[in-house]
Amino acid sequence: MNAIFYQLLGNNLVANITNFTVWFAVTFWVFLETHSVFATGMIAGIYLVFTAGLGFWFGSLVDHYPKTRAMAGSSVVSLLLYGAGLGLHALAPEGSFARVDSAWLWAFVLIVMLGVIVGNIRSIALPTLVTVLIAEDSRDRANGLVGMVTGIGFLTTSVISGFLVAYAGMAGVMVFALGLTVPVLAHIALLKVDESPGAAAPPPAESTAPRRVDISGTIAVIAAVPGLFALIFFATFNNFLGGVFMALLDAYGLSLVSVEAWGLLFGLLSTSFIASGLLIARTGLGRNPLRTLLVVNALAWAVCCVFTIQPSIWLLAAGCFVWIFLAPYAEAAEQTTLQKVVPLERQGRVFGFAQSVEQAAAPLTAFLIGPLTQFLVIPFMTTGAGARTIGPWFGTGPDRGIALVFTLAGVVGLIVTILALNSRYYRDLSAAYARAPAAGEVAGQGAAGR
Repeated sequence: MNAIFYQLLGNNLVANITNFTVWFAVTFWVFLETHSVFATGMIAGIYLVFTAGLGFWFGSLVDHYPKTRAMAGSSVVSLLLYGAGLGLHALAPEGSFARVDSAWLWAFVLIVMLGVIVGNIRSIALPTLVTVLIAEDSRDRANGLVGMVTGIGFLTTSVISGFLVAYAGMAGVMVFALGLTVPVLAHIALLKVDESPGAAAPPPAESTAPRRVDISGTIAVIAAVPGLFALIFFATFNNFLGGVFMALLDAYGLSLVSVEAWGLLFGLLSTSFIASGLLIARTGLGRNPLRTLLVVNALAWAVCCVFTIQPSIWLLAAGCFVWIFLAPYAEAAEQTTLQKVVPLERQGRVFGFAQSVEQAAAPLTAFLIGPLTQFLVIPFMTTGAGARTIGPWFGTGPDRGIALVFTLAGVVGLIVTILALNSRYYRDLSAAYARAPAAGEVAGQGAAGR
């Protein structure tokens, strides 16, 4: 792995810290201002709706323009939106952020979340750069390092965001974001990366084609690989259930500890991201990354069944540690599979398509789970039938309503993953991966040797 790849990792690390801090902080801040699970669910929904809607376009930008230029462009837009958010925060009347129905609140949330979302261009561009810069037999390890960088970002973010919200408010968060985005932009703009794909260069028809989203062409590429649609739809279903975490995990954690303690705890838990990424970088993902993906998903959903079964911060922490440790394995396994079975010239659009489709179900979860938990499950576990039947051992109250949603999501996720492991689609895609030529292999080997 060459020095340019490590510089790209470092640049993405700082960008991730910036964007994750804003995302985490606005969620913490809105919950503390409004005390509404509905509001945190709406924030998750906003993130996922725009992620799903813009993934196609982001992927096309990555394929049609130099990938580092696309990454720099994302930082420019984030910088402008964070500046606009700081200005709106300064102009808002006193007390306007404490009401869920406040236009000032949702205008601010929308502006700053768009600044976070445009950073998703980086999450599409970086895996394609792995294909260009890294030889095929080392890509799973490189993807592990990408997961480690994500983990370091979460580690730093979780600590920073909690303390920033507690002691500097959202104004301090926005100043922090602006201060980090400027050097990130300067570095990526000056970084020289040879993105020529060598032997993996696209055919002339692709090179001269109009620069458009081309959803139909991307669908044709995916359909040509047996079982690839099934992988994307499996990830889509996982994200459907994962919307529960985005909508409710912070609210549940904050019901047990203070915002400072929750931010610090989540930062400590995020060290499992780093440990996981380092382990993948050392050992790889095995001969069949797809099997690795499904096995770790089964383990993750099994943990989800039990990590909120009692109101214990230690039980929650243990479950989150395992969940976070397994996440880079699933992400790296999917990326490694796509990098091998999808032609390089289409990888940006396929990664963007996957991002859009995989996130498409999660907005429904995020938008629905907050209101359903607030108005149905919480009463069910506070004064309703749930409190009377399972309450004596499961516990009662609003936090136990949230906990029940996690348990049910874990049961469903575990069942679906077991079915996927025994499906024809799993066998077909495993066979396609084993016989596929390495996309960009010659170029990757050359880059790795530079």
